[in-house]
Amino acid sequence: MDEEQKKRFGFYLPVPLIGQVDSLLQEADVNSRNEFVAEALKFYIGYLTSQKIEDYILQSFSSVLGGIVQDTENRIARMEFKLAVETSMLAHLIAYHSDDKIDSQTFRRLLGKCIEEVKSLNGAIDLERAYRYQKGEV
Repeated sequence: MDEEQKKRFGFYLPVPLIGQVDSLLQEADVNSRNEFVAEALKFYIGYLTSQKIEDYILQSFSSVLGGIVQDTENRIARMEFKLAVETSMLAHLIAYHSDDKIDSQTFRRLLGKCIEEVKSLNGAIDLERAYRYQKGEV
């Protein structure tokens, strides 16, 4: 900095702090206490400013991320509803066209089998596999 741009100020600092400053002058790559304090103030101002910017960015990011999660949740809920409607239609069609009566014990066993199958396949149902199972091929 030019001498014209500088202005003298008086500060009171604890003596141990001055000792720490003196011991770190070389490490800070400065020639005087004055330069050390000026660099320390720049650093602290940058730190405080970056904290405000970081807080703003985090709030903005949180808001955007919340919106994305909400949109995704709504899409998934709509898809689950559509799948439930399709499943209900299939169940009614199969029940309507089934000539054989299924007793409650067989129905419960089939329900248990389906639950285990959906768990083991993570919900990825394969119609061909189910067909082969029903025909005794699996």
